[in-house]
Amino acid sequence: MEVLNITDKEHDEFVMSHPSGDLLQLTSWAGSKELTGWYSRRIAVGRNGNTEGAAMLLFKKVPKTFFTMCYASRGFVCDYQDEEVVKALLDEAVKIARDEKSYTIKIDPDIPAAGNENVISYLEALGFNHHGLTDGMSKDVIQPRTTMVTDVSLDDKALLQSFERNNRTKVRNSLRAGTEVIKAGREDLTDFVKLMKETGERDGFLTRDITYFESLYDHLNPAGHMELFLVKLMPKEASESLEEDINKVKKDIAKADKIKDEQKKYNQLENLNNRMNKLQGQLDGMLEIKRTHPDGVLLSGALYAQSGHKSYYLYGASSNDFREFLPNHHMQWHMMQYAREHGAQTYDFGGVSVEPDKDDEHFGLWQFKKVWGTEVSDKIGEFDYVMNRPLFTLAEVMFPLFQKGKMKLNKIIKRK
Repeated sequence: MEVLNITDKEHDEFVMSHPSGDLLQLTSWAGSKELTGWYSRRIAVGRNGNTEGAAMLLFKKVPKTFFTMCYASRGFVCDYQDEEVVKALLDEAVKIARDEKSYTIKIDPDIPAAGNENVISYLEALGFNHHGLTDGMSKDVIQPRTTMVTDVSLDDKALLQSFERNNRTKVRNSLRAGTEVIKAGREDLTDFVKLMKETGERDGFLTRDITYFESLYDHLNPAGHMELFLVKLMPKEASESLEEDINKVKKDIAKADKIKDEQKKYNQLENLNNRMNKLQGQLDGMLEIKRTHPDGVLLSGALYAQSGHKSYYLYGASSNDFREFLPNHHMQWHMMQYAREHGAQTYDFGGVSVEPDKDDEHFGLWQFKKVWGTEVSDKIGEFDYVMNRPLFTLAEVMFPLFQKGKMKLNKIIKRK
């Protein structure tokens, strides 16, 4: 084994082509993290001049100290069954981490837990502490251990068929509802951030400042790793779709009027007339929007990312208005098609708790992500190679306990 000096381009090409490579190991991702106080150093090892393993080591200073935390997000990029390569990457990471005064080296490899039990044992033998197979949305680790992933290498018919039945219907309806998905530009991040704020207020989470999204876009988009998609309600197309639905209901009313069973006729006509009234109200509203906003109304948006054969749904946001037009369903379908057209085989919806209880805070997230033909990507978990035990205990154990205690105390005070 030898330590290699490869270029940023060679590093990224290796990451994008490797099965365990991930968006979070790209040089452009490392660049985007500088805004939040991280800096990076790359390592690569190989045999006979050929790269066999690489990693992007991210460093962040511990406040008011000379120490740092070292983090290889989604782990080393290598074949973890090749123990010689793993050992060489760790040796080089330790040298650099010592230079940077790191108290630990964190890794969370993008490889499945099933079938890699020997990898866990080997990493522990090298000196890593395993955090265990934690819940997918555990706050005790940096990245979600379990994510939901859809196979987008299928053709449209097979892809749609992989969705749950009710979701298939919603996707079909969304495609004829009168919305349009647009690949937007950097200048449209302002509108996206407004939608994010609206979403955060509705769903009860804090949102990031526009500078964060600008940094992501500025680093990832020029290299082809990120796009901003927006969905607009187009009043002309939506009006035409509503008029088609109204004409269909009129025909159904005419058929129902001929039913001889009076009770059955009454029930069907009542349902159809209610449907007609709803559609007519939507059409009246749409005609007004057509007059006031002829260019359309922004309903939702998303940041899409890609690294080689893997694509990712990073951030999504939507308006409180016109949700019946299913803009998010149209957006997801469009981005899956875009991913396939640009060489991706998988589409990652991000982290979940797997099959949580209905009263769990993450139940809604699980419900949303499981209907898209997804499978659980159950990863091997997070590891720490501790280099300064006292500081590790203080930073990773004592301080979190203090923070949890402080939060509990605040809740008690608020109740009183």
